[in-house]
Amino acid sequence: MKEVPMPYIKSNQTGIVLFAVLSFFVAPLLVLAALWLIQVVGLATKGKYNLFIRIARPWLKTSGKETQAQELARFNNTLAVVFLSLAVLSFSLGWTFAGYAFAMMLLAAAGAALLGYCVGCTIYFQYKQLLARRRIKHS
Repeated sequence: MKEVPMPYIKSNQTGIVLFAVLSFFVAPLLVLAALWLIQVVGLATKGKYNLFIRIARPWLKTSGKETQAQELARFNNTLAVVFLSLAVLSFSLGWTFAGYAFAMMLLAAAGAALLGYCVGCTIYFQYKQLLARRRIKHS
C-alpha cells in the first residue's frame, strides 16, 4: 500500500485552514473557489500537484516521519472537495449562511486534524466497518 508522509498531509491541512480563515474576511466565494481548485488538482494528481505541498516540500523533512495510507489521504481530500463544492455552490446561489456553514465545517475538520484528531479518518473507519458488516451479512 502506498503511503504519504505526514508532513505533506499537514502542509495541505495548514493551507486549507489558512484559506478557510481568510474566506471569513475576504471575498469568500473567490477564496474558497481558489481553494477548491487547489484541492481538486491535488486530488486528480494524487497530491503530485497540490500547491500547498509543492510550496512546503523544500522545507519538509519526510525521512523517518509518520505516514498515512494514500487511500485514506485521498478519502480525506475528497471530503474536503465535497465541503468546498457545497460552500462554493452555496455562495454562488446567494446562500451566504450555508456557504459559511460548509466553510466552517471544513475549517473545523482541517483544524482538528492539525491538532491530532482526524474526522475523515473516523468517517472512513465507520464506512469500512459498514462494508465489512454487509459482506458478512450477505455471505
